[in-house]
Amino acid sequence: MRGIILSGGSGTRLRPLTKITSKQLLPIYNRPMIYYPLDTLIKAGIKEILIIVSPERAGDYLNLLGSGREFGVKFTYEIQDKPEGLAQAFIIGEKFIQGENVVMILGDNIFEDNFADDISNFKSGAKVFAKYVPDPERFGVVKFDDKMKAEKIIEKPTNYLSNYAVTGLYVYDHRVVEVAKNLKPSARGELEITDLNNWYLAKGELEVAMVEGEWLDAGTFDSLLKAQLFAKEKLDAKMSI
Repeated sequence: MRGIILSGGSGTRLRPLTKITSKQLLPIYNRPMIYYPLDTLIKAGIKEILIIVSPERAGDYLNLLGSGREFGVKFTYEIQDKPEGLAQAFIIGEKFIQGENVVMILGDNIFEDNFADDISNFKSGAKVFAKYVPDPERFGVVKFDDKMKAEKIIEKPTNYLSNYAVTGLYVYDHRVVEVAKNLKPSARGELEITDLNNWYLAKGELEVAMVEGEWLDAGTFDSLLKAQLFAKEKLDAKMSI
């Protein structure tokens, strides 16, 4: 199993904080934001990690994280010249993935849960993680049947579908690269991770697990503040890095 941290983008929602640095390098209490998704992968036993960054911030990431030796892992870096959807990460990371299973986490997502068992026990297909949220319209949303089996996933629905958002942690088998290559850009001009997930769902090979603990998408000022307080009160003592 290989790991990817997608840490590109321009962080426009957090301007002016991101005018001179990457969103994922902003401090969350006493650590850079990217340490939290990195900790999630390390706790899951991932040793080979690709970090995808924007070209103007690549040097900052290299200075902060280095080769990965400090963390007991090995880092590879790739540039995302233009953010064109989350699924683009698997195309950028094709050489890194090398036909193996892969887990991707977004660089601004902070989880309380430990996903070591979910990741180590993964064999094939795809697995995503959902969380009940009050503002599902911000995310990819999953609709379940009466047996809590996923029926469909829609990206940022305008009409109510459910309150279960798909979080920024995704596990896929080796087919994910070819699936991503064959996706068509959405109306937003992006390769949507929701379309990738629906490919596996249509084949009956997508598992949706529930996130039990806190999950924060620290991409807005309000969620950034909430992440600061949560990290201080609940996560600091649990961090391995």
